[in-house]
Amino acid sequence: MSFVIRSTKILVTAGRVLFFRAVSLPSYCIPRPCIKPFCSMATIVNDDMSLAPLRAAVKEQGDTVRRLKDENRPKVEINEAVAKLKACKKKLEDEEKKLLWKEVKFDREGLESLLKRRFFYAPSFSIYGGVAGLYDFGPMGCAMKSNIVSMWRSHFVLEDQLLEVDCSMLTPYHVLKASGHVDRFSDLMVKDIKTGECFRADQLVADHFEQLLADPKCPADKKEEYSKVLRQVEEYSQQELGDLITKYNVVSPLNKNEVTAPQPFNLMFGTAIGPDHGVPAFLRPETAQGIFVNFKKLLEFNNGRLPFGAAQIGTAFRNEVSPRAGLLRVREFMMAEIEYFLHPDKKQTHKKLSSVANEVLTMYSSANQMSGQPAVQITLADALDQGLIASETLGYYLARTSLFLKSVGVDNKKLRFRQHLENEMAHYACDCWDAECHTSYGWVECVGCANRSCYDLNCHMKHSGANLFAQETLSEPRIVQRVQAVPDKGVLGKVFRAKSKVVMQLLSEMSNEQVEKLEAALKDTGSFELQLSSDENVTILPNMVIIKHFEERIHVVDVLPSVIEPSFGIGRIMYSVLEHNFHVREGDEHRNWLSLPARVAPIGCSVLPLSSNEQFDPFVTTISENLTKNGVKHKVDDSSGSIGRRYARTDEIAIPFGVTIDFDTIKTNTVTLRERDTTRQVRVKIEELPPLVADLLNGRITWADVEQKYPIFVAQETSSH
Repeated sequence: MSFVIRSTKILVTAGRVLFFRAVSLPSYCIPRPCIKPFCSMATIVNDDMSLAPLRAAVKEQGDTVRRLKDENRPKVEINEAVAKLKACKKKLEDEEKKLLWKEVKFDREGLESLLKRRFFYAPSFSIYGGVAGLYDFGPMGCAMKSNIVSMWRSHFVLEDQLLEVDCSMLTPYHVLKASGHVDRFSDLMVKDIKTGECFRADQLVADHFEQLLADPKCPADKKEEYSKVLRQVEEYSQQELGDLITKYNVVSPLNKNEVTAPQPFNLMFGTAIGPDHGVPAFLRPETAQGIFVNFKKLLEFNNGRLPFGAAQIGTAFRNEVSPRAGLLRVREFMMAEIEYFLHPDKKQTHKKLSSVANEVLTMYSSANQMSGQPAVQITLADALDQGLIASETLGYYLARTSLFLKSVGVDNKKLRFRQHLENEMAHYACDCWDAECHTSYGWVECVGCANRSCYDLNCHMKHSGANLFAQETLSEPRIVQRVQAVPDKGVLGKVFRAKSKVVMQLLSEMSNEQVEKLEAALKDTGSFELQLSSDENVTILPNMVIIKHFEERIHVVDVLPSVIEPSFGIGRIMYSVLEHNFHVREGDEHRNWLSLPARVAPIGCSVLPLSSNEQFDPFVTTISENLTKNGVKHKVDDSSGSIGRRYARTDEIAIPFGVTIDFDTIKTNTVTLRERDTTRQVRVKIEELPPLVADLLNGRITWADVEQKYPIFVAQETSSH
């Protein structure tokens, strides 16, 4: 396989060779792979001839953007070209969406009605009118989310032997200042001057111009003017957005009130730790920083060895200006993040790569986006071999992410990995692929897999002064040329007296570069000004110090690791899974149901006595107790209503298996076991039932295995219809 390896700088200081990556982005980033549109050895997705003109338009505009950058044209001109490229891409993606899902008419209202009625989740504080962007999870939603998190922990933490931590949600100001969040984690916001209602400035402007374009009376010359604004709306500066708001009389959409000029709005929730305004802090916007500041402890726990991974599952907070689309854009949400630390200069291999090398991924590279080419389906091995993915470790986690998302119920036909364009990249990333799930809202980013290089560790080391290097023992010692300043204690003591100790310490701790400057100054001018403090210098003369040149054998070097980060939004994954598994029973449009995987379903099994006959009670009790002993979460439904209606109620909340106690149970000590998706049933002895259901839920056996072993039962399900 061919790989692209990033360049490395080597510094020598204090007797050690320091390996590190410069963090100025993107100049030290992994080169963006796949300059040309990527199609070889891959299956093209959505290759419909009707899309050819749109693809050609994207390619032409992408070529224009590249040409302008190569010619170093003004930023305004490049931004306008990028905005046009985005508009072309949007048209193409909209048409692809129509072609890909034209056979699907998704009933979002039906899903939302079911989720609300069965209390999967609902707006928080609803009896007080609710607060946008905050949601409470009910019994079903809480159990489903817990199951997804449990599967994530099993899939990643256990299988990859990650080191799990649980860090504070309160984060001091200086930590997030160091990470770049204080300066860069913001949106432009405007306020209604009368009500104080807040809006994201670019969204408000975009909505306003979309309304202008939708007006049938809009003149043709104005349409081009308005379209140009829409194409560039994401690229406008604070001043430019303010000018547009004034020029085109952009007002509040709620009451037509005027709005203020745009102002930066940091998306973090500010607070203070302690009384009397205490230590300034924020609620964490991500869980990653807790891992980075504990890197040294985690490294020691791992016996000082690279590579290793750390994981954290927890709540994060982002003070969205205009939260919308349910769980897809909220202010409080659960994240599950991995920070995988590895040597920056060695081939970024992963010892378990072979286990996922044949996983087929749908990949939408930046090159294909820029050239108007569609996403492609390709094995991980081929993607690595052909340079589509630059890092084996990043590729490994893309494949593992794909397997996880499919295991929790994401439809593989509605899953793709899209590479970020350069202007989309987060401030800490140098390469990033998003796992996107297609929903009724369009493509939704559910997982971000980023190569953060050494950005975070480097920033925290600079701001805190802590040593966050890992150490590597060399197989062969390295010879390093050293130069050292050796103070003459006798001379320095007589001249500087009480200050001599500080002077000697400063001279002894000089780096190679500093000693070379000292030596040059003594030769050229006969003296050197040594700074003791901000307002005091002392003069060093040639007789006060001896300059020694020598070779040193280096056996251990300091290494600042690179980081691969898969970051999972649990709420977004959960919503995508709900959409992908929402169905209507054939022949009964009012009977909605969820086909969640058994391990994701909130409840594993239902226990349904056929009627309220008292003879069934002992069987219900026995079965319930034994299911509990076997670790099966279940629900007893002895309410009134036909067995068919009760099956429908359990199907709504995705219960995969149902046990029915009928009059044959009294005679034969057997029950029926029903599978939700097929609605087929078998007859099983009561003593065999609990371990059987547990094995089904844990994936040790399949329903097909059950049907081969036990007799099919049809009468009851048939009569219920």
